[in-house]
Parts: sequence; C-alpha cells; structure tokens
Amino acid sequence: MKTSKPNSWIFCVVTSIAIALALPGLLTGQTAAVKSSGGSSGAAPQWSVQVERIDPGQLELAHSFQVSIYENLLEELNHTKRFKYVLREGDRKGNDIPDLLVLRTMVVKYTPGSETKRAVTTVSGATKLTVQSRLMTRDGKIVLDCTVQGNVRFFGSDLRATHNLARNIAKVIKQSSSLKSERLARYSPVNSDRGRHTSPGF
Repeated sequence: MKTSKPNSWIFCVVTSIAIALALPGLLTGQTAAVKSSGGSSGAAPQWSVQVERIDPGQLELAHSFQVSIYENLLEELNHTKRFKYVLREGDRKGNDIPDLLVLRTMVVKYTPGSETKRAVTTVSGATKLTVQSRLMTRDGKIVLDCTVQGNVRFFGSDLRATHNLARNIAKVIKQSSSLKSERLARYSPVNSDRGRHTSPGF
C-alpha cells in the first residue's frame, strides 16, 4: 500500500502535463472554426464586369485610339482588384455570371495634339480625350455614370493619352462609393424587384 502513493502521484503529474499540452491545440482549433464560420456567413458576392468596345460617338476618332483605350481599360480594371472577372465584349463566360456589370464608354470630346509641339513648348500640342463612362447592370440599371478626361501635355506619343484616360476611368470606379458591397447588393438578381436606381453624377 505504501508504494501506491508515489505511483498515484506520478500518474497525476503525467496526466496534468498531457492535458496542459493538449489544451492549447483544442482551443486553437475551436477558435479557427469560429472564425471560419463567422467569415463565411453573409459574405457579399464579388461582382464581375464586362467591358464593351469604345463608342467613338459622333467623332472621327482613329481606330487605333479606340483599340488603345479599350486594351488599356481592360488592364487598368484588372489592377483595381474590384472585380472577380474583367471580361471582353462577347465573352460567353458572362452568360453564366449572375452578378455582372457592363461598362459602356463613349468618347464625347477629342482634341488632337502634336508630339512635335509638345517637345518644344509646354503651352500647346496637348492631346485630350473626354469620355462618358456608364457602369450598368445587364438589365440597364445605372450604377455609376461619370465623365472622365485623359491627356498628354508634355512628352510622349498621342496614344499616351489613351493610357492616362483608362487609368483615370479605373481610378474613378475603384474609389466610387456606389460600388461598395452593401450598395451593389440591391442590384443582385436576387433583389432585382427593388426598382431602378441611378447614381449621382460626378
């Protein structure tokens, strides 16, 4: 009987150590499970955007300018990280995406410049582009309507204006409060019966 007490004491110590080592792991697992559950519940869907080809409007805008604006715009929109997918016009993938916005851009003003003049003076020769960009749902509800400018005043080719323009359009979209998750939720196909909404201009 006397030898059982040391054995019992050793058993209690070993059991206590085992519990102490196992407890942090159990708590970590429970915490991770809670965070995972909380993070997945009620998460707003990330919208995608399909970019339509540039509309020159009533202006005689060279095809190279239209293509340059379009390609730069696709690239700059991808850089914003605002959208799950940035699709070209005609991409059939858009047919299977429920939360899809459409970006339409029309050129409303174009002032051709001169690279030669820009090289010798800072007061003339600037190339300027002004467009109206509308971000819409596929059923025509306007989410964002803005007028954006792009130009090249100093060094650089005329096509540099198209890059600056695309960057400015993407910047306006990225910073717009109209694209916050809680506002976009009203345009989701699930909530499509809430009526038409037009965002304020800039």
